[in-house]
Amino acid sequence: MIKENQHLHSDIFADEPSVEYTRNGYGRGLVEVGRENEDVVAVCADLAGSTRTHFFKQEFPDRYIEVGVAEQNLATVGSGLAKYGKIPFISSYAAFNPGRNNEQIRTTIALNDVPVKILGAHAGVSVGPDGATHQQLEDIALMRAQPNMKVIVPADFQEAKKTVHVAYKQDGPVYFRVAREKTPEITTEDSPFEFGVANTLWESDSPDVAIIGCGWLVHKALVAAKQLKKHEDIDTLVINNHTIKPMDEQAVIQAGKRAGAVVTVEEHQVSAGMGSAVAEILAQNVPTPQEFIGVHDQFGESGPPMELVEKYGMGVDAIIEAVKRVKNRK
Repeated sequence: MIKENQHLHSDIFADEPSVEYTRNGYGRGLVEVGRENEDVVAVCADLAGSTRTHFFKQEFPDRYIEVGVAEQNLATVGSGLAKYGKIPFISSYAAFNPGRNNEQIRTTIALNDVPVKILGAHAGVSVGPDGATHQQLEDIALMRAQPNMKVIVPADFQEAKKTVHVAYKQDGPVYFRVAREKTPEITTEDSPFEFGVANTLWESDSPDVAIIGCGWLVHKALVAAKQLKKHEDIDTLVINNHTIKPMDEQAVIQAGKRAGAVVTVEEHQVSAGMGSAVAEILAQNVPTPQEFIGVHDQFGESGPPMELVEKYGMGVDAIIEAVKRVKNRK
């Protein structure tokens, strides 16, 4: 028996599902949190429009700081503000924040364990024509390796908005990433979203494989799950693993025990990303065959966003083939 989560968006399996910018979720969520909390400050590195920080700038100009094209300064200014009682949200493209300013994030934010909230926008190959220099594929690895850092990868607009609220409430630094393109709406305003708690979006009584994903590719995992059942009679679990650090270890362990095989899905290098964190948990608790969907030790290139997703093996067909392979390894 297939159980589809009642909190999924109504047209998630439509031929043309509803889409929205995850970065709009960040911008709108930041305004909401700013209205509720006067200690919130937004800091940006000359990309307020692209990161959607301009929504906050328009409503709270006295709490907006523009540092210009100076991402190292972005991190250190954020650290200083946090040290003096503010809750700064610092934003830029993920290629620059944390790509360019990782040392400043490490030394002035993570080491000091100050509550700076770090947005990496335009992450992944779906940045498209901007090419390899702007397609950040290593940010989860950089951030999850740092002590004191928490890492969240929201799946859609609604989760990005909720992430801002969740990040504000966390002690210490938080990193989260959003995409450039409009992506499918997976969840609703009423869908559960709790820091550190993964959500099962699709399940069967006797799953053959668990698909554990993060970010907007969770939508492709769900489409793959439906096709696998319809065409291959393969039952799956699909888990939205939005909190990468600290990860919901019990959800991962239970998925490994129930299915006996796992496929992880992320728009990131497979090395040291979300899938690696899942593998670490499984190896220590319930050794399980695993396949990794993501970018395999390559840089991206310029091109249409969705064509790049397919080229680098992160589309529905790639997920389906990974499920078949890992099922045969059980």
